[in-house]
Amino acid sequence: MSFRKRSSIISSSGSTQTIQTKTDTTPAPGVRPSPLDGRPTTSSGTASLDNLLAGHSGIPLGTSLLIGEHGTTDFAGMLLRYYVAEGLVQGHQIHVLGLHENWRAELPGLSTDSKSSSKSEASSGDKMKIAWRYESLGSAGAARDREAQRAQGASNTSATVPFCHTFDLTKRLSPGDVKGQVGFHQSMTIPGPGGQQTSVFKLFIKDLSSKLANSPPSSVHRVIVPNLLSPTMYLSSSSLPQEVLQFLHSLRALLRQYPKSLTVLITLPLSLYPRTTGLTRWIELLCDGVLEFIPLQSTTIHKPPPSSKGDGKDDEKVQGLIKVHSLPIFHEKGGGSHSALDDQSFSLSRSRGLIIKPFYLPPADSDENEAKSGDAGKPSMDF
Repeated sequence: MSFRKRSSIISSSGSTQTIQTKTDTTPAPGVRPSPLDGRPTTSSGTASLDNLLAGHSGIPLGTSLLIGEHGTTDFAGMLLRYYVAEGLVQGHQIHVLGLHENWRAELPGLSTDSKSSSKSEASSGDKMKIAWRYESLGSAGAARDREAQRAQGASNTSATVPFCHTFDLTKRLSPGDVKGQVGFHQSMTIPGPGGQQTSVFKLFIKDLSSKLANSPPSSVHRVIVPNLLSPTMYLSSSSLPQEVLQFLHSLRALLRQYPKSLTVLITLPLSLYPRTTGLTRWIELLCDGVLEFIPLQSTTIHKPPPSSKGDGKDDEKVQGLIKVHSLPIFHEKGGGSHSALDDQSFSLSRSRGLIIKPFYLPPADSDENEAKSGDAGKPSMDF
């Protein structure tokens, strides 16, 4: 019986040993796996919107979201600002169609609450790296603790960065917080000498595809198309069905070609193009998720019922309703039933952004009590 040293490698003639290298499985900044099926997701910049998207807690990469809005309000535009601000803070590349570069100065800034919470999470994470019973050790265990903290510091840096930041509408995004890049593409083109106009959508798709092909696989790209088909932002030729549908088909092809590095957010003015028209229905079919925003008039804004946690502040008032027509990757594991997504409302808060929550009417007793209290101060008119 022969003995062989454990450290020796058994080699046989005619066979080669392949060294398996460990692949870097750490996700990109601002990307985490879905709690349902593990697909990579990114935040929309609005925590309540992330919770609404079929249980994935974010926008799945490789999908698009269409937001239609009635009236002349700009709540969908606020979602675009949060979406772009979140991408810039996370270090993503932003592609904007139809807006001027001055629009970048309107992005909301980071809230002081999010900065303080991230610092507290980092300090608490460092404290929990070592078990509590080792804290009583003296100088003998101090060096070992420092080595363990240095070894785990690099791996836990991504965990301290929040997935969805909190933004403040009264502030503006400072250049020190910006880690990504943003590119603006014009939607109004000047005709050439021959009188021919190049399609704005085709130029945008060509530039986007080239940047996706030349970017590393770990990079994340965000595309926003605000107020699609609006005559104030696009040429009349861009509103033709063949132009719009080809553009959406090209976007859908890029989303399927780069399923781990691209998301698209589109807004549509439903007052100009209602959902009863055939073009709007085709646009909805070519998008993975469709939401409809219905703002309420200022005279019909509802206050929360007395049983809710709100104190009756202005930012808690319901400012509109949301109809969920379809969600990205809606399957049997996520999103629950469609009845759970009905009767959604939204309100715009200064510190928490757009808040989406279930809509409910206040109790009928509260209206009667308010009427009685209002009549109590008036003199009686009994005869």
